[in-house]
Amino acid sequence: MRAGAERHASGDGVDESVFPGVPESETADDAAVRVPETGSTASRSRADATQARDDAVRTDASGDACSPDTCTCGEQTGAEAGAETPPVATDGAGVTNVDDQGSLGELEFTEPAEDVSQDVYDDAPDTRVGVPDGVDLDTPTYSIRSEMNDIETPDEKTWFMELDEAVIDEGRCIQCGTCVAACPSDSIGVGEDDLPELVKMCTGCSLCWDFCPRGGMRYERQWKITGGEDNVKGAGDPITEFSARVEDDWTDAAQDGGVVTGILATLLEEGEIDGALIATESDEEAWKAESFLATTQEELIENAGTVYNQTLALGNLDLGQWEHKLPDKDWDDLSLALVGTPCEIEGIRALQDFEWDYQAQNEGIRAVEYTIALMCTKNFNYYSLMGEQLEDQRGVSPEEIGKMDVLHGKLMVYDHDGEMIVEEDIENFHDAALKGCDECADFTGFCADVTVGSVGSSDEYSSVIVRTEQGVNAWELTEPKLDYHDLEDKSAVGKLQGWDKKKAFESLDRPFDPDAPRFIDYTDHAENYGTALNPHDQGH
Repeated sequence: MRAGAERHASGDGVDESVFPGVPESETADDAAVRVPETGSTASRSRADATQARDDAVRTDASGDACSPDTCTCGEQTGAEAGAETPPVATDGAGVTNVDDQGSLGELEFTEPAEDVSQDVYDDAPDTRVGVPDGVDLDTPTYSIRSEMNDIETPDEKTWFMELDEAVIDEGRCIQCGTCVAACPSDSIGVGEDDLPELVKMCTGCSLCWDFCPRGGMRYERQWKITGGEDNVKGAGDPITEFSARVEDDWTDAAQDGGVVTGILATLLEEGEIDGALIATESDEEAWKAESFLATTQEELIENAGTVYNQTLALGNLDLGQWEHKLPDKDWDDLSLALVGTPCEIEGIRALQDFEWDYQAQNEGIRAVEYTIALMCTKNFNYYSLMGEQLEDQRGVSPEEIGKMDVLHGKLMVYDHDGEMIVEEDIENFHDAALKGCDECADFTGFCADVTVGSVGSSDEYSSVIVRTEQGVNAWELTEPKLDYHDLEDKSAVGKLQGWDKKKAFESLDRPFDPDAPRFIDYTDHAENYGTALNPHDQGH
């Protein structure tokens, strides 16, 4: 018998199963009631089934039938028949699209406001809410983690927070982007202030610390690993040195002799590279440098010249952002050139020395086959130099500037007609310089294939130092297009390199030791610089 079926006795005492909810007939006339046949295997139409269901309900002489609200067959008691249907339970908040019978109505959604905070409170986001009157509760800092777990952060595990504490928050970041490139979980991005920031959970792998030229990487050791013992002395041990310029009309907009653009254009033309990561001027802010992958000679010429702020170049080696410009080939087969400051070249060389997977940046790091360093004593914070120093204090807006140069210890600014509008000692702009640049002793880019600058050559010529066999190849390919001769003043380069080292030795709070291990433990750095050990546990 089916579960839930009622049993009734027939006249001969034999039990029969009937369908639940079907009232008994009060007449002997079987024609008054039609019961659907259940034993038949023949298929029936939907109409037959509906007729069978409808006819199974008794109809009295007046033609009235049972309904969900009334009973005419007498099977329900009077109390049951007159009782109201209980309301359907809701969530207590009065669901607006459900009535008391449980019927679902139309849903209406309110679109969230754009560019408006969804915070319903007007106070700080970390303010405790719902605190009873008279109760003073402090919002716990990150140190609650160690208190709850009763553990301390192991000294050998270094987090981005340590890098932030010792380098970024201390104003020592040189905006090279090495930490962004090194992160194997792509957890580090670039903030609106052009400084590295954590964009998702840090895994504590230590690589951002290890490869930072102002943190865990002993950059003077990298010189020695890349170029040998002689790279630690004087201006290094170049293979050859020249004063050179490109003989072409487009060099009017270039810096000095246009040699960097000439070398890159030749490498592209000869099929040695598929693109070059260079600097371009921002579309939104005049004279602000941004990373740009040039893949044509026209793009290189259009972006010839020098801008005096960092682009975090190594943080822009994710080939995905340049995919629309790259040739249709496997990324493992791509070849790129990188133009950067000496610290950026130190970073890429160190990253390439290890076979670790740098995730999104990995193919870009491996693709760099040519490096060109720009001679550099210091770089500037864009907003401090262009905004505070030039516009606010000297009345020169970025839009007025046609060219800038740092030469013979002076910052020179020209308008679009070539007329000089500012010429001052570079020391007058010291407050706009990146603080971490003071610790750098690498004026000539010891780790690069080729170094290019203006010191040591006359106007309209560039000083060129070739350091590696790869650099020799780039030079020999470009040589036919150049007007060049021996470097005019080697002593000028050596003197400025010596001055740069002296300044670094005075600024470094750690020993300068090319023979020490390449990576500096955070605990050792903290001891020298006085920064916090395990800032996690101190509520950083």
